[in-house]
Amino acid sequence: MGLDITVLAVDWERLEKTPFEERYALLEDASLPEDEFDWCAEPQRGWVWPAASHVPWCGRYEFHSTPGSYKPHFWAGQAWEDVREHASPETREHLDAFLRDLIWESEDTSVAGLLCADADPWHSRLLLACSPATVSALAGHWARAEPLLEGLRVPYGTYAACPGRWIENFDEFSILLREWGVVVTETERRGWGLVGLPL
Repeated sequence: MGLDITVLAVDWERLEKTPFEERYALLEDASLPEDEFDWCAEPQRGWVWPAASHVPWCGRYEFHSTPGSYKPHFWAGQAWEDVREHASPETREHLDAFLRDLIWESEDTSVAGLLCADADPWHSRLLLACSPATVSALAGHWARAEPLLEGLRVPYGTYAACPGRWIENFDEFSILLREWGVVVTETERRGWGLVGLPL
C-alpha cells in the first residue's frame, strides 16, 4: 500500500462555519462515505455531487487516470521538473504556478489553521489546501497553460519519458494535468476551495 489522495471541492464559507473540531471528520466522511458506498458498483470517475448526502456542500473528484494513489501525481511533478527547463518561458511560468499548490508545496498561507491538529499524523495532514482565491488564480494559470501543453510533447519524450514509472509518457502526463484542469475549473466556477486528504 502507498499514500492515496482524495480531492474535495469545498464550500469554504460552510467549512469555516463548521465548528473547528468537527471539520476533519466531515471532510473524512465526504471522502469515504461508508454508509453510501456500494462495493459491487463500478468505480465512479469524475465529479461526485454531493460527496456524501450529509455533506451537501462538498464534491469529490475521482481521477480517471489514477487508482486513487498519490504516486502518479508525485511522478507528474517529477516529470515536470525533468522537462521544465526545455519548455517555453510562458509554459514554464504558468505550469509552475499551476502545479505548485496542487502537487508541490503549497504557498497558500490563508489555509493555516484550517483543521485542528490531531495525535494521529494522518488527521493533521493535508496533501493540498487551496482557498477560493488560490483556486481562482490556479484556474487562470491553467487557462493559459492548457493551450501550450501540446508543445511539450517532443521535449517530454526526450527529457522526461520514463518507461516503468507511474507517468511513463507525455500522454499520461497531459491526461493527468487535464484532469487537474477539470478539478480547478469546476471548483473555481462554484467559488469554492480545494482540499486533498491522504485517504
